[in-house]
Order: sequence, then structure tokens, then C-alpha cells
Amino acid sequence: MAIDSPGSGRRVRIFHVDAFTTRAFTGNPAGVVLDAERLGDREMQRIARELNVGDTIFLLPADGPDHDLRARFFTPHAETGFVGHASIAAHAVLAALGMNHCRRQQQRTGLVEFERLSDGGAESYAFTQTPPPVQRVLEEQALAPMLAALGLQASDLDPRCPAVAAGAGGTRALIAVREGAMLARLRPDLPRLAALTAAGAPAGYFIYSRSPAVPGCQTEARMFCPALGIPEDPVSGNAHAMLGAYLYALGLLAPDGTGARFLARQGHHMERPGVLGIRVLAEGQAMQAVQVAGTAVIVFDAVIELPPAA
Repeated sequence: MAIDSPGSGRRVRIFHVDAFTTRAFTGNPAGVVLDAERLGDREMQRIARELNVGDTIFLLPADGPDHDLRARFFTPHAETGFVGHASIAAHAVLAALGMNHCRRQQQRTGLVEFERLSDGGAESYAFTQTPPPVQRVLEEQALAPMLAALGLQASDLDPRCPAVAAGAGGTRALIAVREGAMLARLRPDLPRLAALTAAGAPAGYFIYSRSPAVPGCQTEARMFCPALGIPEDPVSGNAHAMLGAYLYALGLLAPDGTGARFLARQGHHMERPGVLGIRVLAEGQAMQAVQVAGTAVIVFDAVIELPPAA
């Protein structure tokens, strides 16, 4: 879908999309860039920095028979492996443009399956991946400085869910608090959290509760990723995939015969409320995959002309 005109410089079409919501200016914003095979690494990074929406996905054509689409992801600071909300945003753009559904998306972290779902309401999009692993339990020596930087005490934690580091490509600290109301009282020291990440702590800090203070969900959460250039992530699909796998492994999700499912909310503390549907696919206790689903709305699209290479 090249859009260069005769005599022009190189032009790139960019979409601003809010994911995990049906209303503009809520959910998690992402940039979506088409025809990214014409861009170099440095240009992708500069575009992501200019958009400054947290995460930008760059779509490229498949380069092998096992996938339909390639994707790369950049924050304003660096390239990352896989971003769930940006991927859902991209698939919403492809649907809006009337393009063929790309079921298999390849990125640095491997292959992820995508579906378009419809239940009579707004069309939603879901990605399915292997269950993200728990890397380690966060022992007191590692956990204590994180809690101090988040403004939490050990007594605030939910003893049913020990704090862990989870994830394959990008790690997150999953920290459960006893009551959802505690999330509103968090006062994170962002420079201190970034310093902990630089010293070997996970790249993000996902604080959640199984006793939400908001209606219509089973969990609510907040997440802070200052080392990635994202002070607070409004709604994280990746972290919720980790959460679903972890809660199922702990036996804290009600099984439904094919696994378990629950609704989660995040972003309302930033006035960007979003909702996610998480489904764990399993046979008994053997997890096979985790699916994260959500809607998305295109806020605007634009064409930019790239400056000449320096």
C-alpha cells in the first residue's frame, strides 16, 4: 500500500488507535505504521519517538511460509519483542481497510495467532500464545526495594499470590495486593523503579488485585515501565496473559471444562479505562495457551513525509 506520489519524498501512513476500548481517548493508545519494509531501524525508532504514544507497531510482509505478517515494536526509547495492545490495534486497522485477515503474526519473540471475534456487538481481536512462564518467585531481598519504590508494604500483599517475575521476551513483576482500592493509593517512585530495572529487576511492575474496586471484572491492575519510557502503561495485554497463566497455575481461576476465563480492567486510574477478556486454554491442569481479547477504535490516520536520511 505504498502512497508515494511522483516527485515526492517517501511517505508513510500512520494510524493512531486506542486498544481495549470502544471509545476514543480511552484504553491504550498505539501507533500503527504500514509498509514498514521501506524503513530502516533508525527511522522506525525516530517515528516511534515522534509519535510518543508508548508503543508503535511496524507492519511488514511475511518472509516465510509459516506466517502471514511480520511485526516490529518500538517504544520511544527502544525496540521490544511483542506488544499485545499494539498488535490488536494493527489488526483493527487491517480490518478497517478491508484487508485479508492475517492469522499468523511473526515477531522477534516468535509466532502469535490472531482471530477476529464477533458476538453481535463490536468486533474484537484476540491473540493466542503459549503460556508465558513464571521465571522465579521474588524473594524478600528482591521484592522489598520494589515495594518501597511503589509505596507498598509487605502487609498490603495478597498471600494467595506470591510475587513473581514472569514472561519470556520482556519480564514483568506480578505483584498482588489484597484490595483493589490500594491501587489508587500507589505513589510510584519512577526513577527508583527504572534504577531497579537497570540493576536486574523486571522491565515492568504489574500491580493487580483479585478483589477489584471497580464493577464488572474479576481483576483490576496498574503497570509501571519507566525503564522502557512508559511511566504508566494504561492497559497491558502481555501482562494479562502472564497473569492468566499464573492464576491458573495457582488454581485460582474457576475451570470451565476447556480451561478458564475472566474479565480484567486497567487504565481507569489514568482516566483511560480499558477492558480485556482473558481465556486460558487447558486440559485439566495442563495449560496449552493463553488468549487475550479486546476491541479497538481508530482515532485518526495521517501521512507523513520522511525527511532525507542524515
